[in-house]
Amino acid sequence: MDLTPIRLGPDDPALHDVLTLMRDCFAYMEGRIDPPSSLGKVSVKELRQTATKAEICCLGTPTVACMILTPKPGCLYLGKVCVAPSHQRLGLARHLIDHASARAREMRLPQLELQTRVELMDNHATFKALGFTEHARTAHPGYDHPTSITMRKTVG
Repeated sequence: MDLTPIRLGPDDPALHDVLTLMRDCFAYMEGRIDPPSSLGKVSVKELRQTATKAEICCLGTPTVACMILTPKPGCLYLGKVCVAPSHQRLGLARHLIDHASARAREMRLPQLELQTRVELMDNHATFKALGFTEHARTAHPGYDHPTSITMRKTVG
């Protein structure tokens, strides 16, 4: 498989496949996280809008791994990082993170940042293995306890 990340534009027909991949990858969270993932409300139209202001990066044809890169002050935010279950444990997440690190350096942003839900211990371990550390815990509106963990990684 070619591991060159592909950036999808707003008119790319592969956005349909990316949304399907994201939904498949996040499906296991249903009933495990509270509040539920916002991904259920995402449409291809919204992904098209996202692609105009952020980078939707994918691996494979058809897409087997993806993430959304959004520049923020002082960091590059990684959203919806996912790898198809059939392609997990092949180093694709590490490859995506390496690509994000390179993009952050090109943008002169010193850190990568992402969020994961408090309940998803396996995700915490995966991101720690990829060099991220816990930065903060936050609560979704209406919750009096942390629901998300913000993790960061310094890029060299």
